[in-house]
Amino acid sequence: MLALDKIYQAAYVLKGVARKTDVIAAPNLVPGIDDLYLKTENLQVTGSFKLRGAFFKISQLSQEELDRGIIACSAGNHAQGVALAATRAGAKSIVFMPDGAPIMKVENTRRLGAEVRLVKGTYDDAHDACAAYQEESGATLIHPYDDEDVIAGQGTVGLEIMDQLDGVDAVVVPIGGGGLISGVACAVKSLKPDCKVYGVQAEGASAMADAFHAGAWSASDTADTFADGIQVKVPGETTFQMCQKYVDDIVTVSDDEVAAAILNLMEKQKVVSEGAGATPVAACMFNKLPLKGKRVVCVVSGGNIDVNILSRVINRGLAMSGRKVTLAIHLTDKPGQLVQVSTIIASQGANVVSVDYDLSDPDLPISACTLRVGMETRDQAQIDQIKAKLEEEGFAIVG
Repeated sequence: MLALDKIYQAAYVLKGVARKTDVIAAPNLVPGIDDLYLKTENLQVTGSFKLRGAFFKISQLSQEELDRGIIACSAGNHAQGVALAATRAGAKSIVFMPDGAPIMKVENTRRLGAEVRLVKGTYDDAHDACAAYQEESGATLIHPYDDEDVIAGQGTVGLEIMDQLDGVDAVVVPIGGGGLISGVACAVKSLKPDCKVYGVQAEGASAMADAFHAGAWSASDTADTFADGIQVKVPGETTFQMCQKYVDDIVTVSDDEVAAAILNLMEKQKVVSEGAGATPVAACMFNKLPLKGKRVVCVVSGGNIDVNILSRVINRGLAMSGRKVTLAIHLTDKPGQLVQVSTIIASQGANVVSVDYDLSDPDLPISACTLRVGMETRDQAQIDQIKAKLEEEGFAIVG
């Protein structure tokens, strides 16, 4: 199994290539965790930690392996690292990506010199197409996570955390296939065995978490999450073994919780994170781990979020954090009702942003309607106050 000296070797190779990204204090990000820090791999070259593993792996290839051409499968971040590293090594590269990969990641991969082949389906479908091509062509495959050299490259994140910050009690890391947490956990536990290492997956793509808690490697039939960087059905076998050896626990977060974390990072820290990168912060925000009073580092693994879905993510994050809500109210369709509702909402300090009358509900009397009022609010407590005041004035809230 991977040893610490290989991670140090990777760190040496990556000097001048990968940035030693900052560890920044985020004391106001999560109530109750005042000693919280972010390892900002979203500011890494190519916008993700993936450059580290891909570059180190390619640096270890023979000239013969380079001459055969390099192939990889990726949801987008590994693709960019492979493209950059292969181009610098003077090798041709082909990357298989799911057709739903963010356009930005696809175009950046092409810009860095790789040929991109889009495959219908998920990351695992792209993996299957890549494996079939590798078998027929003999090209050199750079696996995104289940490879010791790749894991060693990712482990340099852990080395840097231990070097940059004293007294770390816990490191929280996203998990897709497991390459990042395997490398980070190996480095952290080798240098400070009592430091906790926790993994976080999306609820809809929880293969590694399920295998970890079952104590036996297994794959999932589905992987459903907007966090494309961790949308993996089949975790690595090497990474599973390393998680069993080094990782203290793995938890899951919902997509809504991830959206709330992305919004929180943007508002409070001015940090742009993709879905995968925000999962550690989501785990902290929604009390998934025993971190109160601890010095905690969350690895923000990447910042390559598709701008086309960013507005939707923000809206979900606003709703999740009680900043945006739509109330459905049954009322009699007569003059003055809307004024009364609006007055109550204004008295509680909220801002009405949309109003809609629904007269079509067959379960309501002819003279009744459903009023849907969209509001901007401070938090869930304010929403509860508005609901209580409306009900006190005799209005029936139905949604």
